[in-house]
Amino acid sequence: LVIQAGAMADGGDVFLLDMGEPVRIADLARKMVELSGLTVRDENNSEGDIELSVTGLRPGEKLYEELLIGDNPETTEHPRIMKAREDFLSWPELSRRLNALNTALDRNDMIAARATLAELVSGYSSTGEVSDLAFTGAEANTAA
Repeated sequence: LVIQAGAMADGGDVFLLDMGEPVRIADLARKMVELSGLTVRDENNSEGDIELSVTGLRPGEKLYEELLIGDNPETTEHPRIMKAREDFLSWPELSRRLNALNTALDRNDMIAARATLAELVSGYSSTGEVSDLAFTGAEANTAA
């Protein structure tokens, strides 16, 4: 499916592939160990070659991934490949906003940087106060 979607692409296209039923990562890992001719070390086999451990989510990882931003994927000539209709900025507009972000960062203006990020990233919302020590220190010096 990946190769077929690549052949359909005009450049910058986003495709959603119907890969079938989900596969549990633990099952996939166990199968990969066994296909390598090794055994899994677990409570049933203390002499196994490889121990699998579950570490949980790391910072920034999601349990469920949002596959599409929009709600209206287009069909393609392949029944298991959909094409996303995503909003995007033109290169001149993106360049202008990235320059604004760069300027804000050069000036240590985290409020302007956040505002620019909010314009650039659909669905961006701040999670709290600015926690940049250089910014908060500069802000305290300005107030004094």
